[in-house]
Amino acid sequence: MSICGISHLTFLVRDLERTARLLVEGLGAREVYDSGTRPHSLSREKFFELGGVWIATMEGEPPAERSYRHVAFQVAAGDLPGYRTRLERLGVDIRPPRPRIEGEGESLYFHDFDNHLFELHAGTLASRLAAYAAAS
Repeated sequence: MSICGISHLTFLVRDLERTARLLVEGLGAREVYDSGTRPHSLSREKFFELGGVWIATMEGEPPAERSYRHVAFQVAAGDLPGYRTRLERLGVDIRPPRPRIEGEGESLYFHDFDNHLFELHAGTLASRLAAYAAAS
């Protein structure tokens, strides 16, 4: 018996359509389901596929406050400027980068419209561990 991986990530959002634009236009997700007027769960929902990950969005009350709790998606470093442009066009709150050590990988942090923090990261666990070991 073992965990096989992450099944899906669920985010509560005020406006499903606005979040759909962020995921599809901003990040390149593919919308695969919309419950419309016939929700089968707790509320109306939309499902997306992004980088092999199932993302569920449901109408509801999002987090009241922002925090550093986030989801990070792996991207190529050369793609970060293009993502920044797309996300800025959608009006999300691009955050300043956090301090990094050499070799850790670049990141683009942004808050969506409902206080969720996302990171687009151009690095891997192996590269981060190597950078940390070299800095010790």
